[in-house]
Amino acid sequence: MRIATANTYDNALEQLYKRQSDLSQQQERISTGQRVIRPSDDPAAAAQAERVMTRLTRIDVDQRALEAQRAAIATAESALGEATGLVQGTRDLAISALNAGFTPRDRTTVANQMANLRDQLFALSNRTDSNGIALFGGLGSSGAPFADTTPGVSFQATAGQRAATTTALPGAMDGQAIWMDVPDGNGVFKVSLGATNTGTAWTDAGSVVTPSAQTGDNYSLNFSVVNGVTTYDIVDTTTTTTVATAQPYVDGAPIQFDGLSVIVHGAPANGDTVAVAPSVQTNVFKVLDDAIARITNAPGDNKLTQTVTQALVEIDAALERLQSARSQAGDWLNRADTITNTQSARSLTLEADRSRAVDLDMAKGISDFNKFQTGYQAALQSYAQIQKLTLFNFIN
Repeated sequence: MRIATANTYDNALEQLYKRQSDLSQQQERISTGQRVIRPSDDPAAAAQAERVMTRLTRIDVDQRALEAQRAAIATAESALGEATGLVQGTRDLAISALNAGFTPRDRTTVANQMANLRDQLFALSNRTDSNGIALFGGLGSSGAPFADTTPGVSFQATAGQRAATTTALPGAMDGQAIWMDVPDGNGVFKVSLGATNTGTAWTDAGSVVTPSAQTGDNYSLNFSVVNGVTTYDIVDTTTTTTVATAQPYVDGAPIQFDGLSVIVHGAPANGDTVAVAPSVQTNVFKVLDDAIARITNAPGDNKLTQTVTQALVEIDAALERLQSARSQAGDWLNRADTITNTQSARSLTLEADRSRAVDLDMAKGISDFNKFQTGYQAALQSYAQIQKLTLFNFIN
């Protein structure tokens, strides 16, 4: 087989260019630290790396959203802490209203202080995060979720709570459940004195002794005083049936009927009544508004004691709601930490997968570079020798 001189030159140049290209590509890999620089280098590895980068981008987006949600929940938790302090302050003021040395003017001053704390509490309920979104807007509100009008405070947003997911938290808390769904009375029933009572009787908030015996009806305790002896009748006003008649009254002794128990203190007058009605839903603001109004208007006697006793029970129920919501916010903040740790672990795993697919083994890369460099130098030397193989070099 005859090989022309031109073919020899072309083959030598082709090998030289190939060696030079291999050396240049390997140098680029070493400088970038990547084995796959272009998809054509390894299509399968490049596709795997692209999928990993998409997942890492999604994790980054989720984390940025989570940080915004974490900030909102942290602000809500702080607001609930302030709210708890304000409600506790109104509770302390309500107790102080029982001071026997207080005049009506003193109690009015106490009521004004309670009203100031109540207004601060309302401002907290409409607090927003750094983006202007209501912290207690539930499932959404275009403006302030709470409105303070003449009939009372109302919730104008959409009640409900978005569920936390494996990567996100709710951006706002359910203001309806936190501020508005507070039971009056003791949570099961409410005890109140008759408006026309003239005696000195007052009651506790009542309790449930036999849950299965409850009827959910309205009751009236009717007192009679004959020849200095006080008795009472119990009437189910819902069914208009008499539950008990002519029962002897003992100051401080529990009066039990249909699973309920009420303790009456003081001396009822003839014709005095005590009403027992099922508890209904109220809200934190109405609890405080009612307490303020009663303390302002109640004389310094049994009616004031009754007012404060009932107010303290309802304030405690409101405090329980706020504290429960604050605990929930704390749980969400802990969940945010867990989500962040999980996402960080996922990112490390994905980054390791990407590295295995496209990153260069530096030791092997340098070894290959040395190999390509040696090959390139050999090709240069070979080409130099081939260039000398011409007939003119041998003609004298």
